Amino acid sequence: MSFFAIQKNTPCCVSSRDHLHKNRKYVIVALTQFRCSFVDGEMAANGNGLDKSFSTSLTCLPKFTSADVVKSVEINSSTKGNKLWIMSSWKNVYPLSNYQVALMAGHLFKVSSLATAVFATSGFYLYNRQMNLNDLSVIRFGRAATTTVLISFDYITAFKHVEYDTEEYWALKSKVHLRSAERLRDLCCANRGTFIKVGQHLGALDYLLPEEYTSTLKVLHSQAPQSSMEEIQQVIREDLGKELSELFVSFEVKPQGTASLAQVHKAVLHDGRTVAIKVQHPKVQGQSSRDMVIMEVMLKAVHWLFPNFSFMWLVEEAKKNLPLELDFLNEGHNAEKVANMLAHFYFLKVPLIYWDLSTKRILTMEFVDGGHINDRNYMKKHGINVNEISENLGKMYSEMIFVHGFVHCDPHPGNLLVRKCPRSKKTEIALLDHGLYQVLQPDFRLNYCQLWQALIKGDMSEVERYSLRLGAGDLYALFACVVTSRSWTAVNAGISSVPVTHSEVMCGHTHTYIDVEIQNNVAQYLPQISELLNRVPRQMLLLLKTNDLLRGIETTLQTRASSSYFINMSRCCLRAIARHNRSKDRSWRRHIQITLAESLDLWRLTMYELFLWVRGSVLGHWLTALLPFLH
Repeated sequence: MSFFAIQKNTPCCVSSRDHLHKNRKYVIVALTQFRCSFVDGEMAANGNGLDKSFSTSLTCLPKFTSADVVKSVEINSSTKGNKLWIMSSWKNVYPLSNYQVALMAGHLFKVSSLATAVFATSGFYLYNRQMNLNDLSVIRFGRAATTTVLISFDYITAFKHVEYDTEEYWALKSKVHLRSAERLRDLCCANRGTFIKVGQHLGALDYLLPEEYTSTLKVLHSQAPQSSMEEIQQVIREDLGKELSELFVSFEVKPQGTASLAQVHKAVLHDGRTVAIKVQHPKVQGQSSRDMVIMEVMLKAVHWLFPNFSFMWLVEEAKKNLPLELDFLNEGHNAEKVANMLAHFYFLKVPLIYWDLSTKRILTMEFVDGGHINDRNYMKKHGINVNEISENLGKMYSEMIFVHGFVHCDPHPGNLLVRKCPRSKKTEIALLDHGLYQVLQPDFRLNYCQLWQALIKGDMSEVERYSLRLGAGDLYALFACVVTSRSWTAVNAGISSVPVTHSEVMCGHTHTYIDVEIQNNVAQYLPQISELLNRVPRQMLLLLKTNDLLRGIETTLQTRASSSYFINMSRCCLRAIARHNRSKDRSWRRHIQITLAESLDLWRLTMYELFLWVRGSVLGHWLTALLPFLH
């Protein structure tokens, strides 16, 4: 056996005194970090290369990361008289003496002994601290890597012996989708925290993922982990500096709700006020940044295996938004801002924030009870008008999106409650969880207004124009379908004039309306949709998620594509465009013209709304029945 040491800087040639012989094992010891590869040395010298079997039998050395790494290379064919070249930044190759080899062996033994001691000590420390192995990044990374490998291997091997586009192929593909979705769900439940948050986002991407994925991942909204009472007390003790008994008369052990990042408990203060206390899961803060790195590595690996799979935008958004969601003081400020911004809506209830009992990990607010906004049975029991709720929800979000550009981006049913106000007995919508807001830039917001105006009217030239401005490019048709969750036929005719058809029915048990054509052919459209999501501004991504969640609520309430929804949206778009035009023009005469034009357009919308109300009323039915007799 021959040993060689390699020193830094230039390409080198390795050759033992006996040259390289068949079935002789050569060991190269690397003294520091490098990468090398084997090439045909004689070809470089005189054009007569080594024989093919020799060239293919060599194994490339990987990138070493420790000080002394031993790598064996066995030569399996006759190579006498030839030389082995190592192309890298190394020079001065020389044989090592037995003494030097012994020194290196002793050094390796010391390093391995030290590593063993550290590992054993770490294990003893973790045992004494009773630390959960799930908190270790290596365990979390191992789970993610294993899941990624299993899912990738399944997709690579499952279809080898099945003919494409046959009934057997699509049945098998559905099974693979389901298996992969279940593995992904199990990973999210095991790693918890950030993984569940991202899994919930994926579950809302009906326009992008197959139905097997969305239906499987949607359960994560109801399977979020729950912290123990001891953990909750510890967070309160650390952040507020007091015990529960010092702060509250009563504190309910069972949480009112549990989410991926926190859970909410009901409590009563010493002055009698009932409050809701949102407490962050104790380990989420420390794990979140490492989890994002793990996800980024896994997604890059999958993208390398499957180039059409391009979900890096998801990681980018999560990296940007997660720190904001983990700062509960930021959430409190958002709540106060939206409450002031929409104060003119009598039906909107935003809980008051108690700042003296709030920190980055604890948010104490006014307790508001009610039923989930998609609970029709609750509304029926309490005499709440479903159509009124749907219309008010549309008003609220149209105002946020088109007029103010400050949008609550997590409107799932758990964050929207409906109730009768205890004092006024009027119907209210309570808006909760203000951690995730999207601030829309003025130009983006204006283009988005114009796009929706064109979609409502069915003006395809304007749809294309404003889709291009929003970055969709030649994918404007797909973009219009994704934004509206409607078929191209409905978009082309004007979504306000075409009711939701049978081809846009509820997909499976995902409880959302979406064009069946897109849902059933999502694998075919995946490259285009991925390309679209990578093109559009980052602001659009959370808006698409918000649109999907709102459409899901409207679907459950059976108020999808109602005329009042589009009228309210048009009204907000007109106001936003007029406000923008006034801000760009300093002439008072021009200001008057813009204001008059805005008032006229709003009056026309009001008249149209009145016409629709009369036509749908009992009086309208009577007039319709009398018209034939009048003729």
